Amino acid sequence: MKYPLSPDVKPEFCTTGSFMRLPASRENAKLAVVGLPFDTAASFRVGARFAPQAIRQASMTLFPYHPIHKVYPFDDCNAIDIGDVSVIPHNIHRSYELIESAMTDLMKQGIIPIGIGGDHSVTLANLRAAAKIYGPVALLHFDSHTDTWDTYYDEKYWHGSPFIRAYEEGLLQTDKVFQIGIRGTLNHPGDIDASTDLGYKVITTAELKDRGIEDVLKQVKNIIGDTPCFLSFDIDFVDPSYAPGTGTLEVGGPSSFETLQMIRSLHGFNFIGFDLVEVLPPYDPTQITSLLAATIIHDFASLVALKIKEEKQDKSRQNNS
Repeated sequence: MKYPLSPDVKPEFCTTGSFMRLPASRENAKLAVVGLPFDTAASFRVGARFAPQAIRQASMTLFPYHPIHKVYPFDDCNAIDIGDVSVIPHNIHRSYELIESAMTDLMKQGIIPIGIGGDHSVTLANLRAAAKIYGPVALLHFDSHTDTWDTYYDEKYWHGSPFIRAYEEGLLQTDKVFQIGIRGTLNHPGDIDASTDLGYKVITTAELKDRGIEDVLKQVKNIIGDTPCFLSFDIDFVDPSYAPGTGTLEVGGPSSFETLQMIRSLHGFNFIGFDLVEVLPPYDPTQITSLLAATIIHDFASLVALKIKEEKQDKSRQNNS
């Protein structure tokens, strides 16, 4: 049976609880959806622990074929949904261990994970797993905040610090880190310097608008090249008029169309993992944020499927030459 199941096989409202009704296991899986429902490290609004199931529910309205990349992403990747990591709500370090273990296990099998957060603190565990398998990796980080603040109420581990902790732990190739979409008011004039001082490249929303998506992505591709790359997407990258269900809203961001346009242009990278974080269903009464998140995950899967398709075509050409 092909997955995801189409509505003519089973109605959209008849769900197994998995993303687009994916199975929990199957042979030769190359992609896995995994829930990371931890939100105890959030500094303001909470509720991202409910995002994995809300996004899975929203995914029921999506169809299996991606018309831009011309792939059936979840079928072409033999994708699975392994459910949620059983995090410890009040203990970030034990939760990190559990998340890292789950992500490491997938990566060891050659399976590319798509983590559904959860607040942005979970990305540190994901990067620990990636570095354990691939060594220090490149990073594409879409966000309205740099998340390189050191401490909050003297706490070093929270959703505003994953990328300074990742730097300290040597998880990233610092010259191949791009933080895209940064905007909003700051605590201090030097807030963005906290990222650039680490060697990260910060592209604000204003610069993104001025330069255009194509020019920015050309720079990103030239620098990252074929380096194993992790993509972390905070839903507050998107303007809150399109994604209101999040914890720290920043006005003046890209539309949902512009966001999808950018993500769909990210072919040609060596992605080894993804996560999507900071969706808060309690603040998303019309479910548009969860639907956008599900669509972005569909696009992540399509990038993986497109790479597999191109590799097969190259191999076929070599065999026929």
